[in-house]
Amino acid sequence: MGVEEVLSAAREGVRRLDPHEVVAAAADGALVVDTRTEAHRREQGELPGALVIDRTVLEWRLDPTSPWRIPEASGPDLQVVVVCRHGYSSSLAAASLRAVGLHRATDLAGGVQAWLAAGLPVDDGPADVRR
Repeated sequence: MGVEEVLSAAREGVRRLDPHEVVAAAADGALVVDTRTEAHRREQGELPGALVIDRTVLEWRLDPTSPWRIPEASGPDLQVVVVCRHGYSSSLAAASLRAVGLHRATDLAGGVQAWLAAGLPVDDGPADVRR
């Protein structure tokens, strides 16, 4: 199976959110998690209110049963919206979060590129980076 098939499987049956739906979800308590690199965040801007978690530790920080979780990882019903640059790696990351029990994990369709195209704000930071 190639990457396109893996991506398709990761998105199967999942309702991905558009930029305005992400804003509404965050207002309702969803955790918005930005997995972009520092260079990409510097280039595109920081998402207001998002937590920055490196993709390499994402599952450990958000799995509510993990001893390395962040305080916001409150339980399996937490809605997590993963954001990346274009909306590809975020789909894979959200699928991985669902696999560890966060059944409401989804992502921003189109990534930060879609956010910017929708005219939504970004800022210069500082980012809320969780290691």
